Amino acid sequence: MARVLVLFAHPALEKSRVNRALVAVVPALRRRLPGLTFHDLYEAYPDFGVDVAHEQALLVAHDVVVLHHPFYWYSTPPLVKQWEDLVLEHGWAYGSQGRMLEGKRLLNVVTVGGGAAAYGPEGYNRFTVRQLLAPIEQTARLCRMTYLPPWVVHGTHRLSDAEVSDTAGRYAALLTRLHDDRLDEGALAGAELGNGILDAPLDPTPATSAEGPGDGAAAATPRGALAGRGGR
Repeated sequence: MARVLVLFAHPALEKSRVNRALVAVVPALRRRLPGLTFHDLYEAYPDFGVDVAHEQALLVAHDVVVLHHPFYWYSTPPLVKQWEDLVLEHGWAYGSQGRMLEGKRLLNVVTVGGGAAAYGPEGYNRFTVRQLLAPIEQTARLCRMTYLPPWVVHGTHRLSDAEVSDTAGRYAALLTRLHDDRLDEGALAGAELGNGILDAPLDPTPATSAEGPGDGAAAATPRGALAGRGGR
């Protein structure tokens, strides 16, 4: 079993139909997966006053970090950059003595308004989503982490309710597979995206261990109950 930390960052969750559907599956998952922690950064730090010691303790307590956010201007919402600048300190996260994150895995979960065809050499946006996430991938490598191919939800504005529901189910499968530490390393090697690999369903198995350090330390209830439609 791997301990999974979801760092969720959406400044306007009430406007995002897709992200509300995704985070709505988390409470049930946390009851079944004792190693899963959900941490809503915008709920925790509405004034951007990041608690560095707390964030570093969460990172140390987990094996996999899922950075879940909408794609804002080919990047992350601003609080994620603030979090990176403050939490990933030299001598702690990187540098000759900075080895606290060594061997951990990092994954981006990204919701994107544009369709898949828009992201690539022939597309409107010219680059793939993974290429545009290169600064985060390089940050992971600098911190001696393993960067997994991003899991991307494309075309969020045009998804039907059935498609949103299906996407939420695949998100649950993704978190379950990460928690169960059952990754297809061969398929992931060189993959542009983790879709279809990281979210491949697994036979459900009952949780056998109790909650450990880190569980419940962050936000236990996602903002998934907020009303509104649209957005990424």
